[in-house]
Amino acid sequence: MTQHARLQPQPIPFIDVAAQRRALGTKVDDAVARVLAHCQFILGPEVQQLEADLAAFCGASHAVTCASGTDALSLVLMAKGIGPGDAVICPSFTFCATAEVVALHRATPVFADIDEATYNISVESAAAAIAKARSLGLEPRGIIPVDLFGLPADHDAIAALAKAEGLFVLDDAAQSFGATYKGRRLGVDGMATATATSFFPAKPLGCYGDGGAILTDDPDLVATLKSLRVHGHGSDKYDNIRIGLTSRLDTVQAAVLIEKLKIFSDEILARDAVARRYAEGLGDVVGVPVVPEGYASVWAQYTIRIPAGTREKFAAALRADGVPTAIYYPIPLHRQLAYKHYPTAGDGLPVSDKVAAEVIALPMHAYLDAASQDRVIDAVRRAVKG
Repeated sequence: MTQHARLQPQPIPFIDVAAQRRALGTKVDDAVARVLAHCQFILGPEVQQLEADLAAFCGASHAVTCASGTDALSLVLMAKGIGPGDAVICPSFTFCATAEVVALHRATPVFADIDEATYNISVESAAAAIAKARSLGLEPRGIIPVDLFGLPADHDAIAALAKAEGLFVLDDAAQSFGATYKGRRLGVDGMATATATSFFPAKPLGCYGDGGAILTDDPDLVATLKSLRVHGHGSDKYDNIRIGLTSRLDTVQAAVLIEKLKIFSDEILARDAVARRYAEGLGDVVGVPVVPEGYASVWAQYTIRIPAGTREKFAAALRADGVPTAIYYPIPLHRQLAYKHYPTAGDGLPVSDKVAAEVIALPMHAYLDAASQDRVIDAVRRAVKG
């Protein structure tokens, strides 16, 4: 290396799970030790406590934990009897799990476009998707809005459409547990038929492995879900009254989440402070996220928009400054090999296609200090000008 060579800056963590681990101190270690002491590793007392804590946190009547966010979606579809001939409306600009669970139950995902400002499902396109399903001889049964990147979808409009069309609403809140819509946390009574979330480690509320949960105010649905997550059991594990699967949240993961939930409200505020600083520092040079009046995001990702065709150069410039980036989601589902044969609303999904070519995410977590925020902002501004 010559004396004029540029030194590589220390990279900023994109998501800093280790910083949160340090902030929790010995609390997680102690919680895990309690599980190791009582040895109730499957559906132990911490699982019941976590379910009560989750429900209380968001105002739901019930929470049912399970093995992953994908299983949370799948279990609800199983409980609703979704199968061949049924159609479920999904946005195309999302992670594959949203549509995957529909296809796994041999039903048909019908893809709708998104609102360009929020990246969430367009209610108008969802209505067109329902009409498309019926034109193909399918029976529309449900709609799965996604609260993408931590921002709630337009749940009042979605609920009105679902009621008019006789559909249930399964809210995919894998990225958005803790977010609020018009003063109510996602998962609260009446927000949707059921709300599914994920505790994947990178989520705003994450465990140290896989995990998920379903929030609902329907006690009959709860009873069915609890049966389905343990092989469809009835009065005991040898009395199987339906076909189910194995989808239990480990007691160790429940113990971790109980401790993380205690600091989650403070972390949401910290994430929002980072997002506000980003918006102030970057709003004049890139497209920054839009948060409608009355909504509050938990900022699972902080996603900006830049002109199509510039992302590779932009990401390289930030990487040289020690600022990592990520692209969610570069190929909409209706363009992917596994899903492109499924129907779409209208004549293609132009907004999903456009947004997928322009989005790029910046570092976002509750422990991103002011100096690191400044580095990100400065690096973005240099990359745009360069």
